[in-house]
Amino acid sequence: MTERIRIGVSTCLLGENVRFDGGHKHDRFITDTLGQYVEFVPVCPEAECGLGIPREAMRLLGEIECPRLVTVRTHVDHTDRMLAWAGKRVRELEGEELCGFIFKSDSPSSGMERVKVYNEKGMPEKKGVGLFARAFMEHFPLIPVEEEGRLHDPRLRENFIESIFTLKRWRGLLGAKRGLGGLVDFHTRNKLLVLTHSEKHERMMGKLVAAGKTIPTHSLYEQYEALLMEALKLRTTVKKNANVLYHLMGYFKKDLSADEKQELLEVLGQYRAGHIPLIVPVTLINHYVRKYRQPYLAKQTYLNPHPIDLQLRNHV
Repeated sequence: MTERIRIGVSTCLLGENVRFDGGHKHDRFITDTLGQYVEFVPVCPEAECGLGIPREAMRLLGEIECPRLVTVRTHVDHTDRMLAWAGKRVRELEGEELCGFIFKSDSPSSGMERVKVYNEKGMPEKKGVGLFARAFMEHFPLIPVEEEGRLHDPRLRENFIESIFTLKRWRGLLGAKRGLGGLVDFHTRNKLLVLTHSEKHERMMGKLVAAGKTIPTHSLYEQYEALLMEALKLRTTVKKNANVLYHLMGYFKKDLSADEKQELLEVLGQYRAGHIPLIVPVTLINHYVRKYRQPYLAKQTYLNPHPIDLQLRNHV
């Protein structure tokens, strides 16, 4: 892909001084590493809805599912203002072709999960969702979302970035003339990647594609996208990856020498035992794909799902 991936992001994470205290929460991974491949669409709910910079701190009060957004010291309720703005903003974001969103953790407007909601006695429960984050996720249920804090977890980071790159590739297919042939090709290329997330979803997607001639194209693509993004929300594991890697090995049963087969088995065993990261067996298999010119595997997104410069598979 030569075109940058567009993702939304809480403005303060880019180093902009938009927080309630006039400061920021600059995240270097987001701007310096991920920023090499994405184009950011910044959003600061509190500043954009007119609450000013700096401003009085706010928190969520009341019921977990429908809390109020209230200032801490003066107890001014900004809920209606925020919800009206959020509804308008998510509609505007429809035109941005976003492939993901990174929210600011713990924020009463942008927190994705575990935001403090205070009850009438002033006791907090970490079960809330920021008002804008909730509006965004309800409006765009299939778009991958994460918080900057969770992106420091290697597996969550890998899952999110793999998802936004996959959605970008899917959007590329949607931009072309839609037909069954294009969908079959996309599914073929991404089959093994989906398998590392959910064998159940891969089977459902395969059956859907197989029945493609009997389903109207718009409905076919809509159903496939829903299954694809549902699958990608499920985390990969060492066991799931190992199963796919052993499956890949089967494509070389007529090619590998006895020594090569033994080496690959040892590497797969070391990965499954947690002694080496995923990049090691994947690199070895990619070597065999080139050496033995395996055309089917050469097309598999799983073996090259995102730029190697991100070093994501060095840590999982």
